[in-house]
Amino acid sequence: MHSLERSPLLHRLAAALCAVFSLAAVPAHADATFDKIKQRGKLVVGVILSGPPFGTIDPATQKHIGYNVELSEGVAKGLGVALETIQVQPSNRVQFLQQGKVDILIANMQWTQERGEILSFVPTPFEEVGGAAIARKGSGIARWEDVKGKPVCVSQGSNFTKPLAEQYGAQIKAFRGQPESLLALKGGNCVAAVHVSPTLRDLVDGNADWKDFEIVSPRDLIPSPSVIWLRKGEADTQAALDRIVQDWHRTGWLIGVEKKNGMTPTPLLRQLHEKFRKIPA
Repeated sequence: MHSLERSPLLHRLAAALCAVFSLAAVPAHADATFDKIKQRGKLVVGVILSGPPFGTIDPATQKHIGYNVELSEGVAKGLGVALETIQVQPSNRVQFLQQGKVDILIANMQWTQERGEILSFVPTPFEEVGGAAIARKGSGIARWEDVKGKPVCVSQGSNFTKPLAEQYGAQIKAFRGQPESLLALKGGNCVAAVHVSPTLRDLVDGNADWKDFEIVSPRDLIPSPSVIWLRKGEADTQAALDRIVQDWHRTGWLIGVEKKNGMTPTPLLRQLHEKFRKIPA
């Protein structure tokens, strides 16, 4: 994992925020989304429900549950409003945000420079997540280099597509979301599927339906900052959410939420906790 002080990726992230903060420092009326959230007393969050630990639908109550939902609850509580979560897919999450169907995204969508050019985001990351590859045992896939020239399943819009194709020479097969991608893997349409690491590791560790599959490399693909996304020009919403995320780090709340959901806090998360707990609220 990256060191907070030395990570080139986080340095690029910080540089990308300079312009954001220079704009946010200019006094202005609250942006339209911040006004809307306050006026209706409700925050609408687009969430990915791709399976534990990130999110699922409770079969008994039909309620959204999981890590992404708990983070959404934390944002709504910090703003003092009610919460509505709407399920989105990797293939449509950006459109849902841009079309105003949701106010923000907490949707397994790590920061990339390309995404930062079309959307805005909360400056302080809440975690760091990379990709893992799952393959059938005995497939001959034991490291990232082994996917060269072979079909690999991903979700549409995945940030893992570029390194898989350009760095490792995989033939990409993109699907609407993780469930469709994993179904294709089971059907033999690809040699491996690549998605966010915590979900796949949970799958092979605790699901008997996947006993014939394994994570093929201990090294995650492009670990990247996990951030909350919003539309461009929403400086007030961005500033309010950044204060909330920083408070999560200050109090250690995020570490508790991850442990509750069976996740292992990353070194970056612990570094951010140490950084912000030393800063007065």
